[in-house]
Amino acid sequence: MEVERLAREWDVVLDWAPFFLDPSIPPEGRTRTPQTTADTPKSALEERGERLNIEFRRGRTFTPNTHLALEAAYWSRETSTSEQDVEFHYALYRAFFTEHRDLSNIDVLVELATSVNLNADDLRDALTTGRYRAVVDQGIEHSYAIGVSAIPTFIINDQYAIVGAQEYDVLERVMAKLGGRKRDGSPGPSADSIEFQ
Repeated sequence: MEVERLAREWDVVLDWAPFFLDPSIPPEGRTRTPQTTADTPKSALEERGERLNIEFRRGRTFTPNTHLALEAAYWSRETSTSEQDVEFHYALYRAFFTEHRDLSNIDVLVELATSVNLNADDLRDALTTGRYRAVVDQGIEHSYAIGVSAIPTFIINDQYAIVGAQEYDVLERVMAKLGGRKRDGSPGPSADSIEFQ
């Protein structure tokens, strides 16, 4: 995916921050009526996802509360390599957006960790004991405090935000505009087309 490529090619530190898109979802989750049908034209998000090989599957009938998934993501950050962490995040995304799995279910989260060769027993313990609950709550509050309102939002140098799933060339031009350096020392693309408001 684009963010993985950015972290691989540019001298950046990739950090995943917790955020609730809909904080009103109760701990037990919420049933919902699908908002689209097979005949509904594709949204801009779905079309962009197709170009990026991300499937936003239609027909969701249940929206889980994702606090445990955010705790699992923080656990991954603290206990795995950066490559494993990215793999685990992608597994979470696929489970939520494509497979419509219940990310409030510890067994689902443990299964996803196992699928990317992470320590499933340690994750189960972390989620059962609430090892990362408080730090995730603090992270969610920080995300709201700095104005995050959509997923994904890319925060660069705690100053600039890029909202929404973006094509790689957009992220790369932003890095060049901000004076970022490529890991191989080569110059980035022209940044003249990026303006910050």
